[in-house]
Amino acid sequence: MNVLIFSTNVAKHEQVSKVQPVLSAVSSIKDWNIDLEDCDKILRVVSNDLSPRYIETLMANAGFSCTELEY
Repeated sequence: MNVLIFSTNVAKHEQVSKVQPVLSAVSSIKDWNIDLEDCDKILRVVSNDLSPRYIETLMANAGFSCTELEY
């Protein structure tokens, strides 16, 4: 399993609710969460085979910015 980490502009629980159906619909995503307490509003995605660009595109299509963070 790989953990992909992104900075987002998701700032409220209502916005997480908008992201939830988008990310949960992808069967390759095993788990995900957004840390609203972190200054970068960190999105963590657990998957075996998804590219960071794919996640960024999904988030953009949902109306949110998302940038992969190096770790």
